[in-house]
Amino acid sequence: MQYQNRKTFIKHLALIGGSLMLPDVLLAASSKRRYKVAVIDLMILKRQKLSALELTSEIGADGLEIDMGGLGDRETFDNKLADPAIRAQYLEKANALHLEFCSLAMTGFYAQSFAKRPTYQKMLQDCLDTARAMKIKVIFLPLGVQGDLVKNPELRAPIVERLKVAGKMAAKAGVVIGIETSLDAKGELQLLKEINCKHIKSYFNFSNAIKNGRDLNQELKILGRKNIIQVHATNEDGVWLENDPKIDLKKVKQTLDEMGWSGWLVIERSRDAKQPTNVKYNFTANTKYLKSIFQAG
Repeated sequence: MQYQNRKTFIKHLALIGGSLMLPDVLLAASSKRRYKVAVIDLMILKRQKLSALELTSEIGADGLEIDMGGLGDRETFDNKLADPAIRAQYLEKANALHLEFCSLAMTGFYAQSFAKRPTYQKMLQDCLDTARAMKIKVIFLPLGVQGDLVKNPELRAPIVERLKVAGKMAAKAGVVIGIETSLDAKGELQLLKEINCKHIKSYFNFSNAIKNGRDLNQELKILGRKNIIQVHATNEDGVWLENDPKIDLKKVKQTLDEMGWSGWLVIERSRDAKQPTNVKYNFTANTKYLKSIFQAG
């Protein structure tokens, strides 16, 4: 009887030990995935809020793109993550939920001018310092409305010059800055050649190609694997990804597979027009669908 009890006890210990190791096993499996799916704190209405992490977990995403906070006419971003105590809370929560931070976004430049703001280097440095402190390897920089190189070609020279400076700063910090422009793939590829820095790459956006009537898969091929750091993998709002006739995600996956690309697919929009503010409803559906295509098997 004692032998049997001892044997049962050892089995229980083994089971407990195995269950304690399970989160690490799951995290290791996640880190090896070719494609990972993330949401954006700004778009799930949790800009720089710790609760964005819990919501990301509930949605079912693998990670989160964090925003640097508002910009407006300030000298730099209104960045709560500049506080080490708040950063520590984020890192602790992400670790507990087995989530990753895929990127840090400077969305203030959607409306503000990267070409003209006098303190752009301070803004960049603040972002790079935060990224380094949180071990985030990708920065998102949209050139936005005021940096539209199709409508404002005269801004090309100052933007290229500033992006060269940004590239040197990013190299020192050990991160890559992913830019979003209004150019087509050929134009963006030429821009990257002018900048000539491996720390400045394209942050590709499905919706930019689609709304301008471009072939999504062809645009990806033109840019090429080495020039795309991350992907905003949604269209404009209206319908979910699974109901969108303008995006064939299986074909997109085939294209990315053939290119040898791997990385983060970040959900920005593709919200149902009938319930655009229902965050869990929209982002859970799009996360589930992206994973069913890109993480199948």
